[in-house]
Amino acid sequence: MSSKQQKLVRLTLSYLVILFMFAVILYPVAWVVGSSFNPGNSLSGSTIIPKNPSLKHYQFLFDIKESNYLFWYWNSLKISVMTMLLTLIMVSLTAYSFSRYRFVGRKNGLMTFLILQMIPNFAALIAIYVLALVTGLLDSHFGLILVYVGGQIPMNTYLMKGYLDTIPKELDESARMDGAGHLRIFFQIVMPLAKPIIAVVGLFSFIAPLTDFIIASVLLRSEKNFTLAVGLYDMVAKQFGAEFTKFAAGSVLIAVPIAILFLSLQRYFVSGLTAGGTKG
Repeated sequence: MSSKQQKLVRLTLSYLVILFMFAVILYPVAWVVGSSFNPGNSLSGSTIIPKNPSLKHYQFLFDIKESNYLFWYWNSLKISVMTMLLTLIMVSLTAYSFSRYRFVGRKNGLMTFLILQMIPNFAALIAIYVLALVTGLLDSHFGLILVYVGGQIPMNTYLMKGYLDTIPKELDESARMDGAGHLRIFFQIVMPLAKPIIAVVGLFSFIAPLTDFIIASVLLRSEKNFTLAVGLYDMVAKQFGAEFTKFAAGSVLIAVPIAILFLSLQRYFVSGLTAGGTKG
């Protein structure tokens, strides 16, 4: 077999693998989207391509008199945005400290973060519930945000620290010789160069609260305070699964803010890949 034939075979196999993975990813998405436009309520009568597509499920969700979906949507967006902002602030400062400074307990702190990121938040549900109950933060969005931010710090700190380590420290030293202080170096030199990893951490910390169900279902009690995941599940559970097509319509709309944020930050992801391969 000649080299050209080998290249053709490899290229063909690569495209087949890509097409297979593409089909695996899109098939369930197509089912959810198709079900959201099916006029019926049951999953058994739904099809990927509806014969008589209808918008009645979306109309139901946006009708304040019929559904609390808009309240849940607003709650989820508020919690996700606040979690993202607080996570970026905490993680940026923590990662910068671990990357640039040498202090007592630094190695033990990094090891603690490594261990903590192996333990998911839902493994400590009882402790989280008791802590929220004692502090009066049960059924509170603020308490839920604090739990999400605390869970985001270990993994994202490790992620951002690894990127900050690739930024030459000579830049800090040059700025310090020119009279720049620690905060000025942090905000005006290091953070602008760290935009790609900031975008990655921001996207991860935004998506996690928007798709979480377990922690939100434990801490939130009143229906008006529900997030999208908890609210949609509650809506389906009340009808014993008979409202699946409405659930599908609500699930489709969850992807809208995630897609908008991803497309807005996409250029930073690309630059992050190239920067990671060139920095030493």
